Amino acid sequence: MSDFTTALAALPDGTFFGTVGGRRYVATKSLFAGGKSVKLVAEELGGTDYISLNWYDIGPGGRLKPCEMPEAKVRSFVERLVIEAPGGDV
Repeated sequence: MSDFTTALAALPDGTFFGTVGGRRYVATKSLFAGGKSVKLVAEELGGTDYISLNWYDIGPGGRLKPCEMPEAKVRSFVERLVIEAPGGDV
């Protein structure tokens, strides 16, 4: 498993908050097809950054499909995202 797929799998399902590089995000991870397909969308709180990706478990390493942004951007985001403990306020 790559660093990216390990980090993506470790993210909680549903909506959660996290930070990357001092910027705070609200993110939603949705699973489809029994977990063989993952959609992640994240919006920066108080900013303009936006992350959107789909990942498909089809073959070795899976297939990452960023939504209209560079693959390096979404890989870096997922690998660096630090999840906030539940109960943090918005």
